[in-house]
Amino acid sequence: MKKEMSSFDVRSIVTEISGVEGAHMDKIFHWGAKNVLFRLNVQGEGKKELFFKDGKWLYSPAVKPETPTMPTSFASFLRKYIDNARVGKVRQLGFDRAVEIELAKSDGDYKLVFEMFGGGNVLLIKDGIILNCLIQKTWKDRTVRPGSEYVVPKSRFDPTESSEEDFVTAFRSSDSDAVRTLATSVNLGGQYAEEVCKRVGVEKSAPAKDISDDTLSKMYSAVKEIVRYAIESPEPTAYLKDGKIEDFAPMRLESRSDLESRSYGTMSEMVHAFMTEISDAEEEAFVDPEVEKLNRRVAKQEETLEGYREEEAEMRRKADALYADYQKTSELLAVLDEQSKKIGWDKLRAGAMKIPYVKDIDPSKNRVTAELGGETVVLDYTKSLDANASDIYQKGKDVGEKAKRAKEALDETLAILAKTRKNIDKAKAMAAGKAQPTKQFWFERYKWFITPGGRLVIAGRDTHTNDSIVKKHLKENDVYAHADVHGAPSVILKDGAAAPQEDLRAACHFAIAQSKAWVAALAEGGAFWVYPDQVSKTPNPGEFVPRGAFIIRGKRNYEYHLPMELTIGEIYYQGARKVMCGPAECFAGYDRLMTIVPGRGKAGRKSNEIAKRFNVPEEEISRILPPGDVEISKVVWPKNEDEKERSRTSE
Repeated sequence: MKKEMSSFDVRSIVTEISGVEGAHMDKIFHWGAKNVLFRLNVQGEGKKELFFKDGKWLYSPAVKPETPTMPTSFASFLRKYIDNARVGKVRQLGFDRAVEIELAKSDGDYKLVFEMFGGGNVLLIKDGIILNCLIQKTWKDRTVRPGSEYVVPKSRFDPTESSEEDFVTAFRSSDSDAVRTLATSVNLGGQYAEEVCKRVGVEKSAPAKDISDDTLSKMYSAVKEIVRYAIESPEPTAYLKDGKIEDFAPMRLESRSDLESRSYGTMSEMVHAFMTEISDAEEEAFVDPEVEKLNRRVAKQEETLEGYREEEAEMRRKADALYADYQKTSELLAVLDEQSKKIGWDKLRAGAMKIPYVKDIDPSKNRVTAELGGETVVLDYTKSLDANASDIYQKGKDVGEKAKRAKEALDETLAILAKTRKNIDKAKAMAAGKAQPTKQFWFERYKWFITPGGRLVIAGRDTHTNDSIVKKHLKENDVYAHADVHGAPSVILKDGAAAPQEDLRAACHFAIAQSKAWVAALAEGGAFWVYPDQVSKTPNPGEFVPRGAFIIRGKRNYEYHLPMELTIGEIYYQGARKVMCGPAECFAGYDRLMTIVPGRGKAGRKSNEIAKRFNVPEEEISRILPPGDVEISKVVWPKNEDEKERSRTSE
């Protein structure tokens, strides 16, 4: 299976994505170790993504990958410097697996470099100096760290620009075979080195020095033909093995004619299909960590049990061997016992080692090792044969007891493993047939949404939570919002003191939409926001403040003509998928949306219908809907998924 992009793949991708030249940088996302997504605004085409995946694949995906809501420090840095930057020239650096994109802003020119070698990297460069990089590393000839000068990797032979004379010189400098010479000295890589040999009819293992000048000329022509296809007339083709993509190239390869082929419209479409297959394979190969841990324990316990059983059997064989060679054993023990009482250790050792079947003797421990009955047995020569046999039999019994306990431990682990697997299978079956809840956050005990500026807004659900939300969560830098309607919730915009007008209006919009004004089906309404020190539970003399209500003192900042509608959409918050209900402007960049308005007649709550659409439990939707009935006035959904949903419904 293909492990990385070749230089020809990169050249073809560069030709393809050069169509974004003149676009403007929109947003940048970073997640995992080496996944970076750049969203671009392309004039006349709308939004387009450029995806650098796993540090080695660069392409424009047909479907936007799931991205985190909260940017990492690396993504935040890039957004700060190149947000709204104009995309200039896109080029491959030499004939290496590296791409450079020029970016222009009012404060100067930048370069964004993607390196698909050495583990992969993304670098932001200005005036030749690295401002930031995904991975910091130091090599012998270059340093990649913020503040360092960016040194382009040492250029290698470029077959796309070389003359025939340069090609011949590079080829003749090698002492290797033809295919290795083409792959390294001529910098074609293994895939295209084999392709050239196939097209010219040269044996791959033929020594480079034996290739004739005429054949070299044909090789050069084949290289130029490959270059022309890759750059000028790409025909992205994937090669399949057992129905899965094994290899791909920006052209048809004669060296892969033994495999089934599949054509694609663009290189990006092909790379995206390959990435999807890899993700599916990784998901299938995934082993639950708990199961993996138990499997390791089972393997260790099985190994221990087998060792005990072998040792027990060995003890039995050795004890039996003494009786199988009864006379020899008895004589040996008798002679050594008698002589040990008459002579010193050295003479005893020397005499014993002259006996053919004695392998070793240790007079200090009264031990002799001998070959008896086909077994190597250690005996105490001060004891009789029966006593030695009894000792060995007892050792075997002791080991047998250990084996018994090991078997019990193994059975217990196997039972736990079976139960764990059963629970996992049950969970998978439930997941297949039932919508699973999304990750829960602390603020979901209240009504909530995330503003266009990324700030959290929370609101009370009832009089009790109206009180607690202010007492527990209204801080000095927050903002309090409310609607002049009976039954309106207390709303808190976190970090609202520094919020832009758009966020403040969104909080007010939420305050009126989540109030009884929704039940009354008003067309629009108004709400206000104030600072925390204006909110009090202390009434004026002669007044009473009921539970869930507050006294507002000082100037109220009103927002008028707030439409009585909300949007329900799928978002990603801190890397987790969530379904949120809030003002429409909070869903910029998301494409699974449903607009709701107050229900009239038999509209109902619609929570079940909405939950099925977003594939979450109905209670998750019920908790975020405004009070009263709702109608769905508009649906925005990816076209392909919408067609699948209609097809499924019609069935």
